[in-house]
Amino acid sequence: MRYGAQYGPDVTFLGVPGCDWREPSTYADAHVVVIGAPFDGGTSHRPGTRFGPSAIRQGCYLPHDGSRPSLALRVDGLEGVYDAGDVEMFSGDAVRSVRDLQEAVHAVTATGAVPLVLGGDHTIAWPDAAGVAQHLGAGRISMIHFDAHADTGDVEFGSLVGHGQPMRRLIESGALRGDRFLQVGLRGYWPGPETLAWMAEQGMRSYEMTEIGARGLDACLTEAFAIALDDCDGVFLSVDVDVCDPAHAPGTGTPEPGGLTARELLDAVRRIAVELPVVGMDVVEVSPPYDHAELTSFLANRVVLEALSGMALRRRGDPWDPARPLLDGR
Repeated sequence: MRYGAQYGPDVTFLGVPGCDWREPSTYADAHVVVIGAPFDGGTSHRPGTRFGPSAIRQGCYLPHDGSRPSLALRVDGLEGVYDAGDVEMFSGDAVRSVRDLQEAVHAVTATGAVPLVLGGDHTIAWPDAAGVAQHLGAGRISMIHFDAHADTGDVEFGSLVGHGQPMRRLIESGALRGDRFLQVGLRGYWPGPETLAWMAEQGMRSYEMTEIGARGLDACLTEAFAIALDDCDGVFLSVDVDVCDPAHAPGTGTPEPGGLTARELLDAVRRIAVELPVVGMDVVEVSPPYDHAELTSFLANRVVLEALSGMALRRRGDPWDPARPLLDGR
């Protein structure tokens, strides 16, 4: 059954049941509800992320049968997952689009399910996290943000709304606290000193790739987790695929050399989902027109699956040892 608007093929994420976010009875037993946000009206360089949700939903060579047991975690992350289709978003009207997306995210959060939003460009992180905070309380959720870019600009191209500004809008609105904002993977040559000074004033903590290389990703994440859990009730996870080196994720609008590997990102997302109370998530900036051999859409699909599997294991309450052997025939 088709429920929501669909920008592209009428499919759900790997075949999970469909639902209508406006009708809670259609996902009454959901743990997670997938929402598509096919918006690229905030893009500053290469467009195409409006095709991201469809590509992420289909980015897997296995049968799309609504089941996907994790080899490592031994849980089926798709149990209790529904797909509400796409929010109808018009890239020529950013204000209306972010308003409508926030309404959908808030509606899902209010039922007790976790909204998992497939982007779209990073503009959507503003309504995504704001919609969760609207229900759970302003300043009560922290943000762990994987990205090459800080996305803390103010007015870009004459607009307050765009993919380089969502984190600033979240902090300025009071939805999220700057001192509970953790950014992982920053690098390159933007933003400039004025914006960096504003970030420091908010108490933001940003782990640039040089620091990650020197200290190790695990050490940086452990420190970030302690900050994220301090005086907050949950964590919103925002993953921009350009946090990875373009060799691993070429299909994105603003590629920046020198990022994480795909393996590092997947391990980090799994760890976050297992160890932290994730109350919302988005995966953004997949631009299929610039992809090669579906590398980026397949990676984004696996980022979603690692998060779903980790959340499923956390709900079950079982301990997880990353060094546990898959099989031991001794």
